[in-house]
Amino acid sequence: MIFLCFLSLAGVGCGQILISRSLPVLDFQRGKLEKLPIYDPEDERYWQLDVRSYDLSALSLKDRSDDLMMSCFDSKTKWSKDLPPSFNAKYIMELGKNPGLGIRTLHRIGITGKGVYVGLIDQGLLTQHIEYTDRLRFYEEIHCLDDEATMHGSATASILAGKTAGVAPEATLYYIATTMHDPAENKKFELDLKYLAQSINRLLDINNSLPKERRIRAIAVAIRLSNDVKNADLANDAVERAKKAGVFIITSSLFETHGFKFSGLNRIPIADPEKPSSYTLGSFLLWKNRLTEILKEDNHERLLIPMDSRCTASPTGKSDYAFYRKAGHSWVIPYIAGLYVLACQVKPDIEPETFWRAAISSGNTLEMEREKNRYCLGQIVNPEALIRQLQNAK
Repeated sequence: MIFLCFLSLAGVGCGQILISRSLPVLDFQRGKLEKLPIYDPEDERYWQLDVRSYDLSALSLKDRSDDLMMSCFDSKTKWSKDLPPSFNAKYIMELGKNPGLGIRTLHRIGITGKGVYVGLIDQGLLTQHIEYTDRLRFYEEIHCLDDEATMHGSATASILAGKTAGVAPEATLYYIATTMHDPAENKKFELDLKYLAQSINRLLDINNSLPKERRIRAIAVAIRLSNDVKNADLANDAVERAKKAGVFIITSSLFETHGFKFSGLNRIPIADPEKPSSYTLGSFLLWKNRLTEILKEDNHERLLIPMDSRCTASPTGKSDYAFYRKAGHSWVIPYIAGLYVLACQVKPDIEPETFWRAAISSGNTLEMEREKNRYCLGQIVNPEALIRQLQNAK
């Protein structure tokens, strides 16, 4: 079913909370798992060990630590009592909620994104989730085909503005849910960016109805796009409109507003998310398939962001969470948007280029040794140093 739910801009301008539709929770309808798969590092599938909402209570898993450490699970996973001592799902989830690298230190001194408005365009959202429902000012759907809440929307919203997992836990969130393709029976799946263009333009129209101090400063779009996708010209035009309006569009698209380079970082589930030394190359296929090419590039301008081993809101219930061992740029984009929100709080006149230069110059270099040569892979973001640099530049 296609929903086009539009809300009155008059209510937005008055600061009301406007929610067009409440999607039901997602039910995976999973029962008992007969056997835990064996993780194969050569297998490129993301979901090899997806045990979300499965019942593992009948399995003996005491010798399966390595496989469990590569698993994806959630609050509804029923665990065996026969687990290895090294695997503690609750502890791993709590570590995974931490954005890491000093973000929570900034929160403790009041740098939380409070007073800053940010947009997110993604899939259907469980609007009632405790992680972000208090941050959600506006939820609207444009060509949204989702009949249930989605894992993608819940995750990106909580990484951006979640109260425990978010980079900017007190930001005000404007969210548009959309599906970037049309139903196609017996046809090849094809993205259509006209829906992205409509969504960006809708948020920009909303901006025009808001007082200057409450305008949306950034819009995150957690999807990889390119110029050869259908109606890319419409999306390009919307991005250019945003740029002229001073709104930072953050996406892994090849036609980004500013063309900044970034990628994601891996962290084993029990490593301390606060320490830069806990991070290595992300598991994202970009690194594996393009490593030789990437090593030939000048990566000093590539910003590296925590990506893997994140715990986010789950669409299976308003207080449920899910742990994702492997991720992609979809988890990086809302993190960057959250960082920009923090930057806007301490330096309200900041622009994307200034923010990015400061993020790069304040970062910690990640290097790799290969064939007795050392290569720069990029700059691991240092949020505390970034914010200090922006504050000192006032």
